[in-house]
Amino acid sequence: MLHEFISSNRDELISRARAKVATRPWPTPSAQELENGVPLFLTQLSETLRRELTATPFPPAEMKEAAVQRARDLLERGFTVAQVVHDYGDICQAITEVAIEQKAPITNEEFHVLNRSLDNAIAEAVTEYARKTELAAPPGEVERLGHLAHELRNLLSTATLSFEMIRSGRVGVDGSTGTVLARSLWGLRDLIDTTISEVRLGTASVRPVELSVAKLLEQVRQNASIQAHDRDLSFVLEPVASGLRVTADPQLLGSAILNLLQNAFKYTVTRGSVVLRARPVNGGVSIEVEDECGGLPEGNAENLFSAFGERRGKDRTGIGLGLSISRKAVRASGGEIRAVNLPGKGCIFSIDLPLTVH
Repeated sequence: MLHEFISSNRDELISRARAKVATRPWPTPSAQELENGVPLFLTQLSETLRRELTATPFPPAEMKEAAVQRARDLLERGFTVAQVVHDYGDICQAITEVAIEQKAPITNEEFHVLNRSLDNAIAEAVTEYARKTELAAPPGEVERLGHLAHELRNLLSTATLSFEMIRSGRVGVDGSTGTVLARSLWGLRDLIDTTISEVRLGTASVRPVELSVAKLLEQVRQNASIQAHDRDLSFVLEPVASGLRVTADPQLLGSAILNLLQNAFKYTVTRGSVVLRARPVNGGVSIEVEDECGGLPEGNAENLFSAFGERRGKDRTGIGLGLSISRKAVRASGGEIRAVNLPGKGCIFSIDLPLTVH
């Protein structure tokens, strides 16, 4: 068994990994990293392998929580996220080298588990780093530097670290680290899209045209489907009547709808469902996003639309401006945006616009 091989060759593996860390050009290795970090990382990896290769491996949720806790512990011990990411990779490489040299009877399945464990450890370390950075920034600092710059920096850091590990060949693009990279890139795109909307609204650069609701929602669906799949969610666009037409700025309205979907994806439970629909209501059109977030927090749902307002779940990522800007964008087209709570199930965010008739 691979974890037994690691235990039997622990000293050699630590020595081999320390040599790799010591000669690494970047990030500069620290004395603590060489003395304590390498043995600690090897112990964590060995314990994960021991459990994963038994008849009762970690359930997915438990495995994720364990990886998150390990990443949190390492960062709290003073290790940088770059050290954590690179050290895990060096240890995995040392294990592979020694196993090949000794012609150890390790199966392909065991190597697969090793790579998956490495992938998960790196992904959770990068994700936890982004979370801690978000929480550690004092409100005054965030306001001075600008919420936009703060969030861009975090997303770019996680994307860069994830890409670096994928490019090194130590983890595959289809694994957990690839997922972190994808989410970081989506976050960057969404942030830029939101910022463009804010700039256009601030300069009164609104260009309303007559739009087919069905065509607009199909374009939004194509952009949103990848994000839903990435989060293991069901996403459905219900059939839209071809005759539904509104007059609005296509970029601003499309951005507002996509923002509602992104919020729905963020807060919906894993393997939950998000539905996008449009229907005629009282001489107008209601574009609705229904999710399975479990329901809105107690209190005034209007607070969700305030700049830097209330969040509705544990995920605190983002700059807190999306819903506020979306409401401004919808109102610029003569519409309104509302939230309806479905206690214990989810909620429905709706964009109500006048129906364009001829």
